[in-house]
Amino acid sequence: MQFSSRLPQDLSATPIAAALDKATIDLTLANPTEADLNYEATKIITAFSNEDNLIYDPHALGAKTTRDVVAKYLGTMGRRIASDRLALTASTSEAYSIIFKLLCNPGDSIAMPAPSYPLVPHLLELEALNYENYKIDYDTTNNRWQINFASLKNTLNHGARAIVVISPNNPTGNTIDHEQALQLAALAKQYNVALIIDEVFAPYGVDGVVPSAAIANGPLTFVLDGLSKSTALPQMKLAWIAAHGSDALVIETMLRLEWLLDAYLSVSAPILNAAPKLLETAIAMQHQIRTRLQYNYAILALGLKDIAKVQLLAREAGWYAIIKLPQSCNEEALVTKLANEYNIKVQPGYFFDFADEGYLVVSLLVEPKQMQQGVAALQQGLVQLL
Repeated sequence: MQFSSRLPQDLSATPIAAALDKATIDLTLANPTEADLNYEATKIITAFSNEDNLIYDPHALGAKTTRDVVAKYLGTMGRRIASDRLALTASTSEAYSIIFKLLCNPGDSIAMPAPSYPLVPHLLELEALNYENYKIDYDTTNNRWQINFASLKNTLNHGARAIVVISPNNPTGNTIDHEQALQLAALAKQYNVALIIDEVFAPYGVDGVVPSAAIANGPLTFVLDGLSKSTALPQMKLAWIAAHGSDALVIETMLRLEWLLDAYLSVSAPILNAAPKLLETAIAMQHQIRTRLQYNYAILALGLKDIAKVQLLAREAGWYAIIKLPQSCNEEALVTKLANEYNIKVQPGYFFDFADEGYLVVSLLVEPKQMQQGVAALQQGLVQLL
């Protein structure tokens, strides 16, 4: 059987994956439903007790009543948007795929940040698209990750059709400040390309909600978000695309989005009807998680502070922390030994396209007792292995 070349040709488990599977102290957790958080269970369950779930009334962009609720929620987060500029999808992954279909032909290229979350390149490959990475560099003077705009401009000179921006980025947690947002908008206009801004981690800034990187009266911009992070309910499959830009361009864009989404109609009636009540839980859940992230980061900082060869990088936002090791360190060998000999599961930087060796990625979402246990094992392992 001939399978598509868009899929990996070898799907067998790698040695590092096998080692990580065996370790039981997990500092890679990304699933909030396994993080011992306090959910408003009664409200979530009763949100689905709705007789309207028995009615099929499809709308390609998603039910207007639900889009109105999402628009209202976004307004409370400092993201004003009219509901007729919103399109609902089953996930942010689907939202990416829809936008790629909207903007690109097979073989086109997209500008992607690196380091960053590895899912989006897989989505591009499944759409028969290419990508070229632009760099996110760590500024040691200001202790923060920042876009390397010369690198980004190089991808545009090579013909990239759109720029993917993740703010806060995953896993580095860097955010796009107003100055960088203006630079991004200017470049997008100069090269006549769209911006695709993934803001799913925006509620989890160190100081609260991270401001949007979308610029008023800017280029065509798609901002992605959804229930997965805003309510910590990844199993409740609802996400949204917010379209920004000139009125004429957004109207034309929404017509095409509606045509594309009408071919899928992937968002179910139960989640559309439940969304208003689910979003009522968002603010309390976000506060709870921010408190957890700050506490766990403090535990990690305390555990690593006396290890001379280790630096815990500054955190702006997101669910992860980055540990910098000597560049001579072999990440794969180290992570494998930590799993096999110290029963601790962390992720190597190369999983996220870090340019150099010597990075570990640690989740801050885990239950605090698990974090304390994990940091103790990590501390012991790093002292003995480095």
